[in-house]
Amino acid sequence: MKRKATAVWNGTIKEGNGHITTASTVLDKTQYSFNSRFADGVGTNPEELLAAAHAGCFSMKLSLDLTEAGFKPESLETESTVTLEDGKVVLSRLSLKAKVPGIGDGDFQEIARKAKDTCPISVAFSFPIELEAVLL
Repeated sequence: MKRKATAVWNGTIKEGNGHITTASTVLDKTQYSFNSRFADGVGTNPEELLAAAHAGCFSMKLSLDLTEAGFKPESLETESTVTLEDGKVVLSRLSLKAKVPGIGDGDFQEIARKAKDTCPISVAFSFPIELEAVLL
């Protein structure tokens, strides 16, 4: 399986701007700029896209792992916060709120840790990943 996205950038780093388009067109010429990355400008940025990918991948992997363990997840809400410091991504922090009927907290924490360590996006990252998992 291969997935594609295209980024176009015009101009200098501070005055320029660009747009990102995914093959599915979920992102369709979605703007990004210096201000959307380093200030509060309108548009997306690479770190936000990493966070979205990580939250989505982890949630799907956790759903798979829970199902394989005999549990039926009702809802998995994951927030990923990606930290950029000194020009490097240094951390992704996953915060999970889950409703999974019939599971104990110990089993839940173990399965969530496994999903954190083995989801394809986590495996691609070379920086630390933290997880706070709350069973509702």
